[in-house]
Parts: sequence; structure tokens; C-alpha cells
Amino acid sequence: MIAPAATTTTDATRRAQPTPTRLEARRSRAGRTGWWARGAGTTVEGVPMFANCRAAVGAIGAQVSLLMVTPNAVLASAEDAIAAGIKLIVTVAEGVPVQDAMRVGRIVRAAGAQWVGASTPGLAVPGEMKLGFLPNVSLRPGPLGMMSKSGTLSYETGYRLATMGLGQSIWVGVGGDPVKGMRFPDLLDTFLEDERTKGIVLVGEIGGSEEEDFADALMKAKTQKPVYALVAGRGAKEGVAMGHAGALVYGNVGTFASKKQRLEAAGARVFATIEDLIETCGRDHGRR
Repeated sequence: MIAPAATTTTDATRRAQPTPTRLEARRSRAGRTGWWARGAGTTVEGVPMFANCRAAVGAIGAQVSLLMVTPNAVLASAEDAIAAGIKLIVTVAEGVPVQDAMRVGRIVRAAGAQWVGASTPGLAVPGEMKLGFLPNVSLRPGPLGMMSKSGTLSYETGYRLATMGLGQSIWVGVGGDPVKGMRFPDLLDTFLEDERTKGIVLVGEIGGSEEEDFADALMKAKTQKPVYALVAGRGAKEGVAMGHAGALVYGNVGTFASKKQRLEAAGARVFATIEDLIETCGRDHGRR
């Protein structure tokens, strides 16, 4: 699923000051392009601009599209990318209208493509590629595969792993919107098959059943790779969203207790704090 590839970026917020996309372009221009209808035929920080994804695919053979657009523009941008033959789309906007997100999911599945988002900070193979705005200070090549719902909590976890000298083999932020593409269980096979990944760090949170579904998949996989899980939101009140719409608990569904019980039953270690998780990873994989 995850490998360096030619990338097209859709950015609906062209401004005079440097955007994150422009700053990343300064670091590495290889295999990157963007689409911006009004700026077709121009370049931004050395990156060529095209009128649409189809033109970009024809010019450089792009396989991945990073959609840096507002929530209401995600559906149209996704349709443009899929129509152009893109096989992986990454959408960073939070709060995509539910019906739009459902339609994105349908067109992605029909095309045999994959969707990371909505509300994802992106994904990365540190040292090789990054799509989105995962903080560079939190990225370092290493033995641990990370999958995360919470953005800021995962940044802190990644940063502490990086400063310890561990780092990540793969990092995928699945996002916290209630309707989205990739979910934790969908990533498990990729993480288990990747030879560089010696352990899995799951940064989850209350709400929904994603962590429980991951636990079910983990139990069936019967892997020897260790899984370290951090579930945020123990103190959240029932019926109150914590941060975003996906982190919502009703009754016993999506509670911290249910996630902890299911994950531990599948063999994962569940931690109450980042400090405990990092300390255990350091002991198991060695500070470097």
C-alpha cells in the first residue's frame, strides 16, 4: 500500500506566503506536481502546476493524490483524482459532510483504489516519503509502525520515539471523522508483512468500534509482533464529542474500558500514558 510514488497535490488555498505544500516542495521536488486550474502551466517553488489530475497523471504518471482542500471540496477533488486513475487519495480536511464522505468511499471502492482520511494528518515512510503535514521533528526511520486516530497525541508519541532514537518504519494517520476510508484493521496486514516493522504502535481514542475491530483482526492474525496501544479519552463524558465527531461514546459502545479489554484479550499492551508506552518501547527495542 505505501511506497514512494509520483504525487499530485490539490491545493485550494494558494496564498502569497509559503504553505506547508510549498515548504515541503523546497525540500524535495522529485516526483511531485500539483493541480491548480488558474495556475496551469506555471510552477510553484519549482513544482509544475496542471489544470487537473488527468493532466498531471499524463505528464508524470502520478499514482497518489494529496487533497489539501476544504471539507466541501473533498468530494469533487476525489472524483477528479479517481477519474484520472489515481489509486491512493489522502484527504486532510476534517468535517467532510457525511453524505460526501460516503460517496467518496463508494467511488474509491468501485475503482479499486484506497483512501486515507478524512481528517488525516497524512502518512509517511520516514526518510523516503511524506504525504500531509506530519511534523518532521516527529519523523525518524526506525522499527515501529505507527497507526493513529488522534493527530496531536500521535505527534507527541512520534517525537518521543524519534528523540529516543527509535522512530518509525511506517506511520499512517487514519483520521477521526466517523465516515472515512482506511481504518486500523485495514492496515494490519501491511504492518505485519513489512519486514522493517518490528512492532506496532496504535494511538487510538474513545468512540466507535475501530480499536475493537482491530483487536478482532489481531486475534485472528496470531502474530508475534508486539502491539503497543494508547487509547485517549478515559475521562470523556457519555454523549459528548471529544475533539471531533468520531470520538463520541454512548453507553458501553466505544468506551475506554471496552477498547482496553478487547485489545488486551488480543495480546496488545494498553497504556494509560505516553510515558509508559515510550518506556516500554525503549526497553523492548533498545534506545539508539
